[in-house]
Amino acid sequence: MLRELGVKAFTMTDIDKLGMMRVMEEARERAGGDGRPIHVSFDMDGIDPSEAPGTGTPVRGGLSFREAHLIMEMLHESGRLGSIEMVEINPILDRRNQTAILAVDLICSALGKSIL
Repeated sequence: MLRELGVKAFTMTDIDKLGMMRVMEEARERAGGDGRPIHVSFDMDGIDPSEAPGTGTPVRGGLSFREAHLIMEMLHESGRLGSIEMVEINPILDRRNQTAILAVDLICSALGKSIL
């Protein structure tokens, strides 16, 4: 259905081959063309469970801590972030609130806070 509708989906293979920066540059162009605001629905299941264990479907090989922050930093730099939501956080499965804390830190990066 995504192909039929012309929706571009990036896979972890794309990220491995192209790098997160290039994938994000293309994603920003597609999502925020003509200066439109970008809505982000960030699924915490996409982050490697070593960083985000409190999700419904943890799968090894997901985004790294830095890749996730780079996504948010690049969205902030675009000046087109209109709205953001963090989904798939399950506190019952979390360890010491690790996933929820990471989600808040990612939102802060999207709003302009830098790690250093």
